[in-house]
Amino acid sequence: MDESKVNAVLKWSEPKTLKELQRFLGFANFYRRFIRNFSSVVSPLTSMVKKGTHRLHWSEAALQAFQDLKKRFLTAPILHHPDPSLQFLVEVDASNTGIGAILSQRQSSTAKLHPCAFYSRKLNAAERNYDVGDRELLAMKAAFEEWRHWLEGANFPFTVLTDHKNLEYLRSAKRLNPRQARWSLFFSRFDFSVTYRPGSKNTKADALSRIHEDEQISSEPESILPLKVIIAPVQWDIMTLIQQHNSQHAPPTTCPPDKVYVPPALHDQILNHTHCLPASGHPGITATIHLLQNRFWWESLPKDTIAFIQQCQTCNAHKTPRQLPAGLLQPLPIPQRPWSHLAIDFITDLPVSQGNTVVLTVIDRFSKACRLIPLPKLPTALQTAELLCNWVFRLYGLPEDIVSDRGPQFTSRLWKAFFQALDVNVSLTSGYHPQSNGQVERLNQELTRFLRSYCSSNQEDWARYLLWAEYAQNSLVKPATGITPFKCILGYQPPMFPWSGEPTNVPAVTDWLQRSEETWNQAHVHLQRAIRHQKEHADHRRRPGPVYQPGQYVWLSTRDLRLRLPCKKLSPRYVGPFKITHQITPVSFRLALPDTYRISPTFHVSLLKPAVAPGEEGEGRSREQSPQPVQIETEETYQVRELLNSRRRGRILQYLVDWEGYGPEEQSWVNADNILDPNLITEFHRLHPERPAPRPHGRPRRRLPSRARSRSQGGGSVTETNPVIPATGQQRAPSPEY
Repeated sequence: MDESKVNAVLKWSEPKTLKELQRFLGFANFYRRFIRNFSSVVSPLTSMVKKGTHRLHWSEAALQAFQDLKKRFLTAPILHHPDPSLQFLVEVDASNTGIGAILSQRQSSTAKLHPCAFYSRKLNAAERNYDVGDRELLAMKAAFEEWRHWLEGANFPFTVLTDHKNLEYLRSAKRLNPRQARWSLFFSRFDFSVTYRPGSKNTKADALSRIHEDEQISSEPESILPLKVIIAPVQWDIMTLIQQHNSQHAPPTTCPPDKVYVPPALHDQILNHTHCLPASGHPGITATIHLLQNRFWWESLPKDTIAFIQQCQTCNAHKTPRQLPAGLLQPLPIPQRPWSHLAIDFITDLPVSQGNTVVLTVIDRFSKACRLIPLPKLPTALQTAELLCNWVFRLYGLPEDIVSDRGPQFTSRLWKAFFQALDVNVSLTSGYHPQSNGQVERLNQELTRFLRSYCSSNQEDWARYLLWAEYAQNSLVKPATGITPFKCILGYQPPMFPWSGEPTNVPAVTDWLQRSEETWNQAHVHLQRAIRHQKEHADHRRRPGPVYQPGQYVWLSTRDLRLRLPCKKLSPRYVGPFKITHQITPVSFRLALPDTYRISPTFHVSLLKPAVAPGEEGEGRSREQSPQPVQIETEETYQVRELLNSRRRGRILQYLVDWEGYGPEEQSWVNADNILDPNLITEFHRLHPERPAPRPHGRPRRRLPSRARSRSQGGGSVTETNPVIPATGQQRAPSPEY
């Protein structure tokens, strides 16, 4: 080293001004790559030049850092002469413009790594086209060539440090490109191992590889596409319309300067772009308003956004509500006497026991007494009515009301006609709401638990225990009445075991009636209290339902519908909207469902939510909000607005259909066999008698000679010897619903 420069550093006096200190720190910054923990050493000095500092205040830490830096300028790093008796270490790195390498050894006395030689050169034009792996390999090859006289035939295997991890597998790689194969022959002369070192620690070799980055690099990014193919930046069409309107009409003065004013005619379009596109994904009301207010403004923006989202078909059909179930509990009326109001149901899928697989459960809603009737299979409606007559009516008389679910036995015309003749009211639960018949559902659970307790190992013996299950249920104290069903009906509690009861005199008839009346009154009070507590407890988890009127449209929940879709998680949460035809009870309504649904049209209010009637939406709705097909029980269905035309394609009669909720571009020809409502066909041919119509049944037409026929005669051409049937016309993929 130059002695004069060394002395200049040693005699460098403490800076007196802020400018002199900054000059010293600039000199020190040049050596930072070669000073270990440079930031920690220089921090007392850098804290003295913070913004707002005008005078220097030297502390002990600052003076120590100043002297320590001067020593480090002169002592690290110092090149040492290579010693062939020691192991070599080579550090390599490559950048986009150059390569660098350092040859080092550990001195035996201090075990400290000292550099022996530095190497760096600029990449030529061809080498800059190498990929990063080949550039790192080139740095190794160049270093080996530079120091071949030290490394080839060295006493010890030397180590190569690189920040490119793939080079560790250089010698074990099975596939090499031609360049790598040539270089591997050169590497075979040396005994070395490659070790990975993270780039953050390979700073010295990295600095040598980057000293050739002296070219001026443009700060503006270059375009990948040629300029001739760039027409204009991507922009919404709606933005062009807004700009055209605002250029012709000045926005209101209340519009903020950093927002774009949207005229009333474009409100629905901008709402559709912001809310319905996949980039936004149908967010909620708050999120949609936030997206709009980031860029747009009009006076009624929040109000219009709320109305738009409430009418959005996709949101209504696919979003799960976060509210409590609608409809407060509406308890059934309390009977005045035992066995006047019954609830019935079936327990099915039991193993064969004494020839029986089904149990008909009957419960008295006043006393909570039950009758359990074993059956070989599910009975018909007539057989069920006969069973009730033999097992219940014969003993307790005709009831006033019977509650059941919507099984086929209870919805048949025979069932309704039978009990209408007996002047017995028939009550059916609303669709998919078993809570309406909760007492018999609870009895079924208790009966199943009883049989499971005694028949789990011998399940074919359940019929033997059915008698004791009924006896046990009628002997237990019911929380609703506070007494047992036996005592409520008979006026006394029979003994559980005949030998444990004490003999008593037979009471007089009047005493029995008085005790029975007192028992019934007591049971009635307990029932009222139980129903009141049940309603209070249930209403804590419910909310009052919306007020619906016949003629109003609602969405129907698909929670209990069997949709023919592959994944329930991705299926619509609601279908519709459907029109309310009748209000059955304060919390159950009958809907006008299509014939293809094949389910009960009566539903609890918790399965419904308000909808906007078809045709009341704004003019700016997009096709994305058109009614979507729904597969329920049978096939995918669509709603039809009108039949426009008819034609024949060979032997197939087709109709041109205008779909409900879709534009004229979606009109399509559909086979007549897919028309489920014959009234549409009848009405169409009444208005258009000249169009091709279904042929009447009966004797087939006489085959005409080979000649062309008019469209009114059936369309197409038919020859006598070789009939030609034209191909079927275009048909919509899903089976429509009409």
